[in-house]
Amino acid sequence: MATLLQVKNINKAYDNHIILEDASLTIAEKEKVAVVGRNGAGKSTLFKIIVGEEAITSGEVQMYPNARVGYLTQHDTFEDGETIMEFLMRESGREDWECAKTAGQFELKGDMLYQPITSFAGGYQMRVKLINMLLKEPNLLLLDEPTNYLDLSTQILLERFLKNYNGGFMLISHDREFIKQTCTSTVEVEHGKIIKFPQSLEEYLGYKEEQLELKQKTNVKIEREKAHLQKFVTRFGAKASKASAAQSKKKQMEKLQTIEILHPMSTASIRIPKIEVKKGMALQIEHMDLGYGTHKVVEDVSLEIQRGEHIAILGDNGHGKTTLLKTIVGEIPSLGGSMRLGSEVKLGYYAQHVMTMLDPEDNVKSYLEGIAAPELTPQDIFEMAGNFLFKDEALKKTISVLSGGEKARLCLAGLLLQKNDVLLLDEPTNHLDFETVEALANALDTTPTTVVFVSHNRTFVELLASSIVEVRNGAAKRYLGSYEEYVSVVEQRIDSQSVVKKENTSVKTGTKEEEKQKRILRRELQKNVQKVERQIEKVTEEKNEILQWFEVHYANFSQEKNQRLEYLHKKAEELEASWIEAQAKLDGME
Repeated sequence: MATLLQVKNINKAYDNHIILEDASLTIAEKEKVAVVGRNGAGKSTLFKIIVGEEAITSGEVQMYPNARVGYLTQHDTFEDGETIMEFLMRESGREDWECAKTAGQFELKGDMLYQPITSFAGGYQMRVKLINMLLKEPNLLLLDEPTNYLDLSTQILLERFLKNYNGGFMLISHDREFIKQTCTSTVEVEHGKIIKFPQSLEEYLGYKEEQLELKQKTNVKIEREKAHLQKFVTRFGAKASKASAAQSKKKQMEKLQTIEILHPMSTASIRIPKIEVKKGMALQIEHMDLGYGTHKVVEDVSLEIQRGEHIAILGDNGHGKTTLLKTIVGEIPSLGGSMRLGSEVKLGYYAQHVMTMLDPEDNVKSYLEGIAAPELTPQDIFEMAGNFLFKDEALKKTISVLSGGEKARLCLAGLLLQKNDVLLLDEPTNHLDFETVEALANALDTTPTTVVFVSHNRTFVELLASSIVEVRNGAAKRYLGSYEEYVSVVEQRIDSQSVVKKENTSVKTGTKEEEKQKRILRRELQKNVQKVERQIEKVTEEKNEILQWFEVHYANFSQEKNQRLEYLHKKAEELEASWIEAQAKLDGME
């Protein structure tokens, strides 16, 4: 296979902290590579160096002429009110039919393409960014945590795409199951070095363990031989007749060097403070409606959760999973029904926005000391900090200098130190490496704490969930099968939806040219509607400003402002009439 990329002896450091040291890597076409390593090891930095977003101290990144790199970033470049099709055409420079063809691989079809991007949930927005990247026809994808915030349906679509992708990719992911399903070789970033292994992650981890055991056994033999030689030197070194032999043995000892075993970079080994084991009901919800204001997202929810249950809240993005957690914790009010907690139940809540509530002037140690349950000892707090990789100097770090991943770990550590009876966790695995994800799942699985969590990390759900609640199409219900069976059901839904869409497409009448003209007309009408909406907003804003002026200056009269207000009233009526007409035409094309 032809080489696409070579990284040669690169060095990268932040202040005195070495990230990469004399690191090298070669990637050939069609390689499907999992890039793994602990948080802070330099995985994302490596990607940024490859695409030129980060400078290196020394070394070289060589991109071969046949390489076309696509880099999936976490930020977006969507414009206000922009539809999916408008964004794809603007960013890629491709025709609408080309954009539609690629979008169809991710189940974005028909009228969905002509709706504003921001009206879709995060998982669909990630699909749009993937489609945009693919329209540029790369043959080497750099995917940095592409599954963050993706629901299971979108993950399955991405997984299928990557399995069948004709190019190559390098993938950073905290979900071991996703890596297992998509990658055939492994790159580990550790101790400033880049290690490439031509087989799967599971095989690499097995090989690494074997090599560690071999080194340890070899070192034991070497130390045993050195001890044997030392005995001879000690016993006969002072005797003239044995002096030369003793010196020879001493030289042999000096040549016997043990193999250096680098300590693996710290990872989490989590121990959760024990809580009292109790039986009975932890939480009961009866006929509850969930939503915002008058808008109902989920209706008539009835759930009884027993103490010690570990329940995964699953479903597509935008269907109400987070809304359910927020309502339980009281962050938003319910729109009907009731909820009650079991006797003396203490709730703990984790969500991504919790990190924004941290005091930037506080430090790691004082934050954990302040949030921990009063009966916990300093040693308990120190161990929990260590569980989440805060040791030694890291305990003194102020929160303002912590990365997003470090803040996430800090909030989780604090939550576990509170000794809550019920934990509500909204995407707790984002920003964690897969070792920490699995350590957290295993620790929670052994605790009698009731855990209700939202997660799209398949490994985390598989390890932790004892039961599933699916939020879908305005309802939240228990799913009685296993998680493996649930994944199979979601795959079947995707397949059946695809078949229905194909059948609907096959019965459409009209030539390709007619369909193209219809798409162009729809797009123009959509633009017109959005343009009129923006004009109405500006007119309304100016009207309100004039009315506020009259309220403040009620004793004065301005002929100029009064005439302007009358004009704006008429203009608003004209715009509203134009909007109704354009919207009616658009609706008529459905």
